[in-house]
Amino acid sequence: MTVLYFADTRFPIERANGVQTMATCRALAERGHSVTLVTRPDTAVPGRDPFTFYGVERPATLDVRTIAGAPGASARRARFLTQAALTARTAARDGRTVVMTRDLGLAALLVGLPGRPVRLVYESHGLADVVAAELPKLLGRPGLAPSPAKLTRLARREARVWQRAAAYVTITGLLADELRGRFGDRPRVFVVPDGGPAPVDDGRAGAGGTDRVVVGYAGHLYPWKGVDVLVEALAVRSDVDGLIVGGHPAEEDSRRISALVAARQIGNRVQLTGQVPPADVTRLLGSTSILVLPNTATAISERYTSPLKLFEYLALGRAIVASDLPAIREVLTHDVDALLVPPGDAAALAAAIGRLADDAALRTRLGAAARARAAAFTWAARAERLEAALEAAAA
Repeated sequence: MTVLYFADTRFPIERANGVQTMATCRALAERGHSVTLVTRPDTAVPGRDPFTFYGVERPATLDVRTIAGAPGASARRARFLTQAALTARTAARDGRTVVMTRDLGLAALLVGLPGRPVRLVYESHGLADVVAAELPKLLGRPGLAPSPAKLTRLARREARVWQRAAAYVTITGLLADELRGRFGDRPRVFVVPDGGPAPVDDGRAGAGGTDRVVVGYAGHLYPWKGVDVLVEALAVRSDVDGLIVGGHPAEEDSRRISALVAARQIGNRVQLTGQVPPADVTRLLGSTSILVLPNTATAISERYTSPLKLFEYLALGRAIVASDLPAIREVLTHDVDALLVPPGDAAALAAAIGRLADDAALRTRLGAAARARAAAFTWAARAERLEAALEAAAA
């Protein structure tokens, strides 16, 4: 099958959406599909090769093309939408190409084009108006809250794409149910969670690489990610070390977490790596004994999250402690392949970490179960699930 994937972002990009886009396109190409990923050019000088940046090989059937930008954000966006629409219309004429995107604005444009319909698979990562209203608060920027008019516009776009896209993909079952509840039922809806690397048995399930127990986290440091809660829990458990991988140097979150570590006087046993290349994350987490997903309770984390870090945790075969949230329970089961704790509760998180730190056998059992669970959430498994959506759109 021929797949045209659009992502209006500079590429490569350090954030999770770039990792997810590259991994999804690679996995589809490795299953024999001809995939063209269309993005904006890298803004770094000199430009970086995306395959080198993400530390992966280029499949023979994956091509990355760019749409040149224009001065100013509005002009750049308009140019991308125009060129993407023209490319998609041309592809629609051959009757064989399926278009895929997680860009709601582009999807709404494509389903409204006159003439032969674009065979569109839209991938939703959350109700757009809910996400737009919540993100400024979660990122600590309430002054950037969207206007009521913008929220209404986003909801209308979502309804249009829900009604007209050839196939619709959601990353959680909860999101699919919420869309049906708001807009009514529709055919060809596919729940396809994100993915991660294939599990590798290093013989150290739940053990880590040192005698001392190391508790790890990888990802952004936004307040809603719960890293503050993790730091407070580490302050309680003086018998463990911490490893926090991530944090963009230009964002206030890195400084906030560094200040909290200093205030709790645990800098001698908590390492903050800052931002590292994607290919280095797995190596760093390999030294841990326990991995933590401490998301706080928000609409996004409760219903719209399929965290890449969770699937990487599973593949590493380490004992996991995660917030007990509905979307997380679509993947993890308490005391089977993880320990689940109330979100935002530092005392409960510290108790779970302590339980694992004190019980090597429990760490081993949960780590082995996590590694076994990982096979269902590899990028290859994601591509296989996506094929049903692609075939439905092609038909």
